[in-house]
Amino acid sequence: MPSAELIAQTINRYLEFVGEGRVDDIAELYADDATVEDPVGGEVHIGRQAIRGFYANVAGVKAVADVVTLRALGHEAAFYWNLTIDLGEGGKMRIDIISVMTFDDGAKIASMKAYWGPENVTQL
Repeated sequence: MPSAELIAQTINRYLEFVGEGRVDDIAELYADDATVEDPVGGEVHIGRQAIRGFYANVAGVKAVADVVTLRALGHEAAFYWNLTIDLGEGGKMRIDIISVMTFDDGAKIASMKAYWGPENVTQL
């Protein structure tokens, strides 16, 4: 079982890579047969290739990801975080997200669900 510290490291790398739009690096954090449901209720992306395709939406974005709180226990973690996206010309948008992840024994992400909707998006 991965330690809480190792899980937290994976999550922090995930948030760094999302903020920098590093699609290939994000995909490598996932297990081969992982799943992503972002947001919950939307399409479930299965397997690293499909997950990479999903994250292609963040390629090249300028954003900052900040963790508000993180809890890691056993093979799971839940964290509340903000993604602030630079829209150019002085505009920004913040999305408040609660994510739940499970991890395999090597601390690869086995599943991720993101809880957010239009009511969690703020124009700054």
